[in-house]
Amino acid sequence: MPIITMEGPELTKEQKAKLIAEFTNKASEITEIPERAFSVLIKENPAENVGVAGKQLSEMKE
Repeated sequence: MPIITMEGPELTKEQKAKLIAEFTNKASEITEIPERAFSVLIKENPAENVGVAGKQLSEMKE
């Protein structure tokens, strides 16, 4: 069972649904593995949990 993992910012329910559908469709198309075999995991990271250049991403957005 192939697993696709996306790690990034917090997303809306609609964005998650679109990512899951499109990741699954494209991966199936490229690999010729049926869509039903794929699982998609979305790991969300709040901006205060991400550091870039020694600063929290939430600080950099302000």
